[in-house]
Amino acid sequence: MTGAAAGLARGVALRLAQRGDRVAFTYRPGGTPPDVTLAALRPYDPEALAIPADLARPEAAAEVVRAIEAARGPVDVLVHAVGPIVVKLFERCTFDDYAAMLDGNLGSAVALAFAVLPGMRNRRDGRIVYFGMNGSSVTQPARGMALYGAAKAGVVTFARALALEEAANGISVNVIEPGDIRDKTSDRAAAASRAANNPTGHAGSWEDVAAAVLFATAEDNGFLNGMVLGVNGGLTEPHE
Repeated sequence: MTGAAAGLARGVALRLAQRGDRVAFTYRPGGTPPDVTLAALRPYDPEALAIPADLARPEAAAEVVRAIEAARGPVDVLVHAVGPIVVKLFERCTFDDYAAMLDGNLGSAVALAFAVLPGMRNRRDGRIVYFGMNGSSVTQPARGMALYGAAKAGVVTFARALALEEAANGISVNVIEPGDIRDKTSDRAAAASRAANNPTGHAGSWEDVAAAVLFATAEDNGFLNGMVLGVNGGLTEPHE
């Protein structure tokens, strides 16, 4: 999976390891080190692997997949959980911001699909999960998120088209849209005690997001395909 050195993806990686999956994850060179995640994973997966990668480079996806296959075997589940985000009014954005949003979010999603799908097709089995932005499946607008929202809407459209094309190969492709989960480290119990401006009245947690990913990637759930699953407490806007 991508970007599991920190944030919601760290919790997702932990749940995958606890399920018995062989886990390999990327982290950004110069960003958060992978040590905390590796320490959490290794009681469940002693050979958990962390790979530095700048996935904004198209060639990095194939490099990562080759490294994983050499060390851990075939990639049966891909969870592409993160991408860069810019939050500012469009008048303050630059073309470099646009390129970063497109390359880091949609570009990396496409490059990873090119890298993992041939093996999944050969095995006639695979699970892919991409992360959108809350509301990106319906192009819900939000001030300050013109570029990020556009990139994530592209990810959702790409994922749902893949779901149509790859279903006959035994591959499911689904999307998770996390809501406005600001504390990325609190568990469900702690989040439930904190007020938030969504219909449930309380915050969400990494455990809620991880539960959705495990549901979408379960071995028996291949018929669940092309889903966009919001983990948002009923929130319809991209943020509170």
